[in-house]
Amino acid sequence: MLRCYRHVKGFLKPLAETSRRRRTSAPCLSEDHIRRFISENTEVVVGRSLTPEIQLKLFTPNCRFWTERPELWPFTDPYWAIYWPGGQALSRYILDNPGVCRGRAVLDLGSGCGASSIAAKLCYAAHVVASDLDPVSAVVTRLNCELNNVEPPVCVTDDMIGSDPAGFDLILLGDMFYDEALANRLYRWLDRCIKTHCTKVLIGDPGRALFEGHDIRKLLHHVAQYELPESVREENYGLISSHVWCYQS
Repeated sequence: MLRCYRHVKGFLKPLAETSRRRRTSAPCLSEDHIRRFISENTEVVVGRSLTPEIQLKLFTPNCRFWTERPELWPFTDPYWAIYWPGGQALSRYILDNPGVCRGRAVLDLGSGCGASSIAAKLCYAAHVVASDLDPVSAVVTRLNCELNNVEPPVCVTDDMIGSDPAGFDLILLGDMFYDEALANRLYRWLDRCIKTHCTKVLIGDPGRALFEGHDIRKLLHHVAQYELPESVREENYGLISSHVWCYQS
C-alpha cells in the first residue's frame, strides 16, 4: 500500500514546473464539471479515521490518480484529497467537546477536505467559514457536506492570514505547520488575533519536526492526544498519534 505522504509528495513534485499555469485552471471550469471530476476520481471513505461518523471523498488506492501520471491532473496540488492526521485529531476533539463550537463563529483555516468545518457544523456552530487557497477545496467541502447532511460553510479562497479576525470566536488549524515561512506568518498573525480580539485558537498536528521545534510551541497548551487507527498509521509513515493544542499568548 502506498503511503499518503509519499504519494502526495511524489504526485506533487512533477507539478512544480506547471503549478502556476494549473493554478488558474479551476476557475475556468464550472462547478458542475469540477464536482463530476471529483466524484469520478475519489472514493467515499467511511470509518477509517478518528472520525468514523464523518464521510469524506478522498484519494484511496482504488482511485485512478493514486497511480496515474501526475501531469494528467488538471488542478493544483490536491491536499484536500487526504484526511491529514492533525485535521483528524482536531475534528475528533470538536466532536467530543461540542461546547467548543456551539453558538460560535468559527474559521477553519486551510480547510482542505472540510472535515473540521463539518465537525463544527455538527456541533451547532453559529457560523462557519472554510478558508483554503485552492478553489477546488471549496467544491470538495460542499460535496462532503452533502454526504454528511449538513449545510455547507461559507467557503473563501482569499489569504486570511493577516486579516482582521474580529468576526471569529474560534480559529481552527489542522496540519498547517509544514513550511517554515508559513509557520512564521501564522505565529505572528495568531498572536495578534489573541491579543487584540481574544480569539480562541485550536491547532491539530501529529508532531511534525517543524511544529515541535517552532517558537509557537512554547505558547501552546496540550488539550488532547488520539491514537491513530492502524490504517492511518500505515498511510502516514507509522505516526502513532495526533494531538490538539490550544494557543495561549
